[in-house]
Amino acid sequence: MNQNQNLHEVVITAIIVKNGKYLITRRSATKKRFGGMWTVPGGRLETDDYISLPKDTEHYWYNVLEKTLRREVKEEVGLEIKNIEYVTSLARVHEDGNPSLVISCVGEYESGEVTLQAGEADKFAWVDLPEAKEYDLIDGIYDELVMAEAQLKGQKSEWQRN
Repeated sequence: MNQNQNLHEVVITAIIVKNGKYLITRRSATKKRFGGMWTVPGGRLETDDYISLPKDTEHYWYNVLEKTLRREVKEEVGLEIKNIEYVTSLARVHEDGNPSLVISCVGEYESGEVTLQAGEADKFAWVDLPEAKEYDLIDGIYDELVMAEAQLKGQKSEWQRN
C-alpha cells in the first residue's frame, strides 16, 4: 500500500447526456484496469493540466477538474461538453496498491461527433437507463447513471445500489 496516506491518483469521469441518453464506451481489452468492460469517459488529473496556466488568484488555479474533464472527453471521445456538475465520488485501492479517488460528474453534450481514442475504447453507445442494463458496465456505473438522471430532474442524492 502507498506509504503516503495523502497521495491519491485523482480521476474525473463524465456522464455525458444528449437527448435523454448517456454515452458509454467499452474499454479496450488491452487496458490493465477493467479491460473490455463498459464505462463512461474520463481520466486522470495531472499537474500538467494546470501548472503552466496563470493562477486565478495569488495562490490557486480554479476549475481544474472541469478543465481536465473537458480535455479528457475531447481526447477520448471527440466531444465538447458543458454545464458540468458533481454527481458522486468513489475510492479504490488497485491491485498494485495505488489508491484512486474518482470524481463522477454529469455534463451536457455541446458539440462534436464521437471519435474513439485508439487504445482507450473500442466501442460506444448512447443508452437510456433500461438499455444500459444490457451492457457489461463496471460495477457502480449503472447506479451513477441513475443518480445523474435523478439529478437532471432536480433530485439530489448520495450513491446507493440500484
